[in-house]
Amino acid sequence: MKPIWIVDDDQSIRFVLEKALLREDLPTRSFTNPREVLAALEEAQDDDPDSQGPQVLVSDIRMPGGSGLDLLEKVKEKLPGLPVIIMTAFSDLDSAVSAFQGGAFEYLPKPFDLPKAVELIRRAVEESQREEVAEERMAAAPEMLGQAPAMQDVFRAIGRLSQSNVTVMITGESGSGKELVARALHKHSPRANGPFVAINTAAIPKDLLESELFGHERGAFTGAQTMRRGRFEQAEGGTLFLDEIGDMPFDLQTRLLRVLSDGHFYRVGGHNAVKANVRVIAATHQDLEQRVKDGVFREDLFHRLNVIRLRLPALRERREDVPMLTRHFLQQSAKQLGVEPKRIADAALARLSGFGFPGNVRQLENICHWLTVMAPAQVIEPKDLPPEVWGTEFQAQPAPPPMPAAPAPSLPAPALAEVAGSPMPAGEAGMPLVADAVPAGSRGWEQGLEAEALALLGEGRHDVWDELSRRFESRLILTALASTRGRRIEAAQKLGIGRNTITRKIQELGLE
Repeated sequence: MKPIWIVDDDQSIRFVLEKALLREDLPTRSFTNPREVLAALEEAQDDDPDSQGPQVLVSDIRMPGGSGLDLLEKVKEKLPGLPVIIMTAFSDLDSAVSAFQGGAFEYLPKPFDLPKAVELIRRAVEESQREEVAEERMAAAPEMLGQAPAMQDVFRAIGRLSQSNVTVMITGESGSGKELVARALHKHSPRANGPFVAINTAAIPKDLLESELFGHERGAFTGAQTMRRGRFEQAEGGTLFLDEIGDMPFDLQTRLLRVLSDGHFYRVGGHNAVKANVRVIAATHQDLEQRVKDGVFREDLFHRLNVIRLRLPALRERREDVPMLTRHFLQQSAKQLGVEPKRIADAALARLSGFGFPGNVRQLENICHWLTVMAPAQVIEPKDLPPEVWGTEFQAQPAPPPMPAAPAPSLPAPALAEVAGSPMPAGEAGMPLVADAVPAGSRGWEQGLEAEALALLGEGRHDVWDELSRRFESRLILTALASTRGRRIEAAQKLGIGRNTITRKIQELGLE
């Protein structure tokens, strides 16, 4: 493993960290100022960057001969994926913000607890090693990402169609990436040097769609002051992608069928036939067979388009691809925004992989854009995920209906008091006053909680405490906020907790 580089002008800090890390079998290399670090980086990249560079950089923020923040900026230019931990005795907000804006992995105020500092460095090491593997995979990633068997079938189909001009129908849910498949079919076809023209037939008003597809002659209708070439002519020698073909108006379907049949069409208001040398790829999220039965889609056009059909799986059918796609979109978002790419913790990836993604790959891409802007730290934790990812859990797992009250346990009063952990008041017959211990009317939800706990335990899960605690706290806070119309301070007072506590819980539970 590559060493941990420690940069601090204080010899005692360097010595303590070196000894603590060596006890953890983590190699180290120490520097007294940023100039030495930059010189060592230059030397390492000239010799063997894979073995001599740092695994993690731990740097003080204020040192003679240079600032830790300046060092962070220069190091990130050379090694953008390197985790950098910034230490400082000046625990001010500006330094923390500057560190995170510069792409720091974490901010460590002095004096620090040594075991916690070592644990933070170990987390940074694990993150660095994980990102190295991810970068290797990304370097070899194709234009379309997917390791799931269903996606491999799509890739094989694209390969088989690479030397063909046959019409293709792509089916799949909205946001699953149908246009990407169409572009790949074009790119790997004999028409790759020709244009790729896409049109969403559902996004254009019916009155304009005919002109968009086939063009119009001058004076064909009010406002047509010049002749205009339509999408068929624009795609001459290439590929025309007709997205959401299921929404095409019925009368236009007849014109499209004629083009596909004899390869000719007329511009709106025109009298001379125009030859179309175009490969058509269509896509839809609808059930075209059912639309044919309903009489809203022509059967002959359906058979003309349905020469080869490719079904694109929904993201929930290829969950194993979520981590790869997430890292790809985070890299892409960072590049577009000109910021440091964020990393994502395994727990957050696991949460994303379990999400249903009704919006498919497009929704995942949007979530990654959101995280790039909104996640507070360089490493995305589960609590940083947007509310939509957490919100479905409460809808998907409603509390079970109240169960009938169970008969009272046949234990003597002393035994029940011992189970409770404290003496319980007893009634005249020597039995505990259950009504005092459990208020009337509360057994319904407690029985429901008991049933839910038993169900989760029966699944062999090992996070039952965290799972039920989080759901309980979320429901409690949301109910209190509803009763105060969103006023947090008043809700905290009613719950008997502090203002800072409710704010922290809202953030941790994703209830913003």
